[in-house]
Order: sequence, then C-alpha cells, then structure tokens
Amino acid sequence: MDWQRLKVTTEGRTTFLELDHGKANEMGSAELDELEALAAQLERSEGTSLVTFSRKRSSKGTPIFVAGANVAERKGWEPARVLAHVARQREVLAALRRVPAFHVAVVEGVALGWGTEFLLVADYVIACDAATFGLPETGLGIVPGAGGTAELWARIGPAHTLRLGMTGERIGADEALRVGLVHERAANVEEGLVRARALAELAGRRSPTALAAFKRGVLDAIGLPPAERTALEHAAYRTCVDSGEAAIGRESFETVLQGGTPPWGPRRT
Repeated sequence: MDWQRLKVTTEGRTTFLELDHGKANEMGSAELDELEALAAQLERSEGTSLVTFSRKRSSKGTPIFVAGANVAERKGWEPARVLAHVARQREVLAALRRVPAFHVAVVEGVALGWGTEFLLVADYVIACDAATFGLPETGLGIVPGAGGTAELWARIGPAHTLRLGMTGERIGADEALRVGLVHERAANVEEGLVRARALAELAGRRSPTALAAFKRGVLDAIGLPPAERTALEHAAYRTCVDSGEAAIGRESFETVLQGGTPPWGPRRT
C-alpha cells in the first residue's frame, strides 16, 4: 500500500499507525480510504498488535491526536452525500474495530468529536497528561455520527455520554480515566508508546489464531443472552483445537513457562 495520508509501519508482529496529516489530523474521505485499506491489510497479515498514536503539534505547539472530522471538505455537498459519507465512516470504523489484532491507542493532545469516537475502535486506550476529549457536534447542528451517539454510552454510561454530547464540555485525562473512556495514564506520548510496545510484545508471543478467536468471541458476545455467549466461547475454543494451536500450546508448555514463544502456525479463522 502506498500510504499518502497515514503513516503505517510494521515492526515484527506490530503495526504502528501514526496520525500526522493536514493541519490537525482531521479525518476525511482520503483518510477513510486508507483506514479501510489498513483494516483489510490487518485481516490478511499475521500481525498481532496495532498501535495508534500521534506526535503532531499545532503551529502554537498544542499536541493533537485527532481534532475532528474534516468538515471543510463537505462544503457544497448535498445532504444525501453527507449522509452517505457519515455512514461510510461507521462502516470503516466497524471494520477496524474487528481486526484480529490487539489495538492500543496512545492519546496525547486534542481528541475531539471524531477523535473521541475513534477510541471506541481501540481495545485499550492510554491517555497522556495533555489529552483532552469532547463531543462538540451538537453545537454545530449535528450529532456525533461515528459511534458517539450509538456506542459511546456502552463505554462510559448514558449519563456521561449525555453530558459530553449535550453540553460540549471538554474533559482531561484524569476525568476520562475516571469515567472509563480511557484505561491507563501516561505522562506523554513517548512514555505511552513504551507501555504500548510492552503490551504489543506480550500479544506477539501468543497464538495469532487464539488471539483472533478470543477477540471475535468477546465482541460477538456483547449483548447476547448467556447461552449464546457460551456457544460463541465454545466455537472460539474449537477453532484453537481444530487449527492445531491448542496442541502446540500443550507441547510447548515448558517453553511458555520459561518466557519463550511456541512455534505457532499461521492465523486461522
């Protein structure tokens, strides 16, 4: 893939997505195209982790994660085109949410609107001291359309979702951790990346097949009754057994105890 807007690199089994485009990492059509391509690439690869971060600064030195959607590109668009574009945002983010890799986001700086919604795509979020979050959309005559209306409540509860969406109040890293929007704190992006790399290294020692089966089983189980959740767990376990990964794990038990990595096979679904 010839990346034009996003910076995508790979180290071993970890893919790094660095956001550094436009004036404020605003997300528009071009970025959606490349996020879609990234999701497809991760589906095909043997990678086990994805780390998203940004070192971008404004002209005044303000750190930026994602300042929001690229509203400027929509100037002159007909309503039908706007609605189709927002629907595509949801589709692309849904695909990225389900990639068979452990996705860690390290957030330093402004993460407003789309930037806050993007966190719902990550499996684990590390917020830095300078991180700020918020949903300004209702002040622009729209609603959060990339998960902030339909999905954010499941992360932080209806009350905090309504607070952010109906007042436009911005919150910092400590409050985001308190309400559950993020999961861990770091002083800055470099410290956050050290932690993200450590998590990615741990994931990289595990069976790609088992990781994919586990993530799929967890996400598919959300909202289902107990019997159906149990059936999904059984199916995930069977994938590991039928693929031969369970046998490799048993045979490599001593290797695992000593901190080594078994000779896992290619990822199977």
